[in-house]
Amino acid sequence: MKKLWPSLLLLLLFAACKQKEYNADMLVKNATIYTVDSTFTTAEAFVVQAGKIVAIGSADSLEKIYTARQVVDANGKAVYPGFIDAHTHFYRYGLSLQEVHLEGTNSWDEIVDSVQAYAGRNEEGWIIGRGWDQNDWKTKQFPSKGKLDSLFPVRPVILTRVDGHAAIVNQAALNIAGIKPNQKLEGGQIQTVDNKLTGILVDNAVDLITHKIPQATDQQTQSALLGAQQNCFAVGLTTVDDCGLDYPMINTIAELQHKKALKMRMYVMLSDNEDNINYLFKRGVYKTPGLNVRSFKVYADGALGSRGACLLHDYNDQKGWKGFLLSSQKHFEDVAQRIAAKGFQMCTHAIGDSANRTILKIYANALKGKNDKRWRIEHAQIIDPADIKYFGENNIIPSVQPTHATSDMYWAGDRLGAQRLKTAYAYKQLLQQNGWLPLGTDFPVENINPLYTFYAATERKDMKGLPANGFQKENALSRIEALRGMTIWAARSNFEEKEKGSIEVGKFADFVITDQDLMKAKGAELPRIKVLKTFVNGEKVYEKK
Repeated sequence: MKKLWPSLLLLLLFAACKQKEYNADMLVKNATIYTVDSTFTTAEAFVVQAGKIVAIGSADSLEKIYTARQVVDANGKAVYPGFIDAHTHFYRYGLSLQEVHLEGTNSWDEIVDSVQAYAGRNEEGWIIGRGWDQNDWKTKQFPSKGKLDSLFPVRPVILTRVDGHAAIVNQAALNIAGIKPNQKLEGGQIQTVDNKLTGILVDNAVDLITHKIPQATDQQTQSALLGAQQNCFAVGLTTVDDCGLDYPMINTIAELQHKKALKMRMYVMLSDNEDNINYLFKRGVYKTPGLNVRSFKVYADGALGSRGACLLHDYNDQKGWKGFLLSSQKHFEDVAQRIAAKGFQMCTHAIGDSANRTILKIYANALKGKNDKRWRIEHAQIIDPADIKYFGENNIIPSVQPTHATSDMYWAGDRLGAQRLKTAYAYKQLLQQNGWLPLGTDFPVENINPLYTFYAATERKDMKGLPANGFQKENALSRIEALRGMTIWAARSNFEEKEKGSIEVGKFADFVITDQDLMKAKGAELPRIKVLKTFVNGEKVYEKK
């Protein structure tokens, strides 16, 4: 009997040390989970295995079936599908983190001071900045380059307006590009006064400068993508649509994703130049779990703030001026027919009512009625009432950015006049055309935070809570519509609704936990809600400190 004790002790020790058997990677429980499925179901818990959701229900029922390696106790907080921004300039935003930050500046003098400070810290190369908006200044006129010329007679400077559709440059930059007074070009403006260059360039004229700037190094590119990623994770973004890249960036993004460094999922629209068109036509759709390339970004016109948006009638504050298209109508027609013939998606920036009419008619001719090609109008800010029918008749998707409405509302009436303003930023009316629409920010034009998108879409107010009754509140979205717009509808606009955009079995385990409930918080509290944790593929990629 005594000889049995050592064997029995070994057996008990083995049983105690035997590794617990797991059949799931993660259990999320004690949560109010907004699944954003077709009936907007809520749940208490879900299970993750191999990066995907495998079960949804109550914690009690799931714990009887699954033993998870990790348990995430949400402590009663709200959980949503990972937020999707349907219109960004993700890479451009990342680069801007390495440049002069001009957002929120209140005068030209303040900008010059910021540029001087940056130049003192960065003594070589181009000085590049972005984010100024003359509409925020006491004197709401474009500046001139005199101070930049005095401070930087040799070093080239380019400072891009917040919308990316205008810039001020110094004489050194103009010399490098060979720009002369009275030089003409299609789809752009080179501003002069008394036959002298002011340094202001609008739309295609800006490209004359940017094409002369040395390309970012591999290190700068990687830092830009990873820096943008971390800031986006901190606000709950798990997928971004990057609008207007060139095809070499596809390999860069894919390599970083393969190395597990870039975990942000990306939907990439290629710019519509011939190199990009030929590349994608030859290669076909590029699709991995983290990267989807199947569309082209086209620019029909410029921005309202820089008076580059193409209007049917004169600008209210500049008689005789209607803005302009960035290319000929024939160019847009040819591009649309080529893209349609190959079965790709066309996504066109159109802000003014003339630009929207032009593109809507071209789309209608190419799509020929009801379809599931999901061609998009990016921004769709000013639509003549006679043209809105084209969206529903041809299943054209308006891709809108609600914070544009609340940023522009203070001066948009100056540009448009009261009558046209009534038809602008009409998101509810646009939603009704197809029953769904994707939401985005257009960052870095606007703040990257999708919760600001939610607030602007539902409350139609700025960050100061103004106007008290909301801006053209009849076009506000409901909270359910807004949440769908930044999750499942954004996924649908990318042909990805079967893999993301809702918390459903079989979909990626991309989800977000917030400190307050978006669906229950008071309107004034919405922009103050914080993301506590962000998960991609079942992996925690952000946690609030």
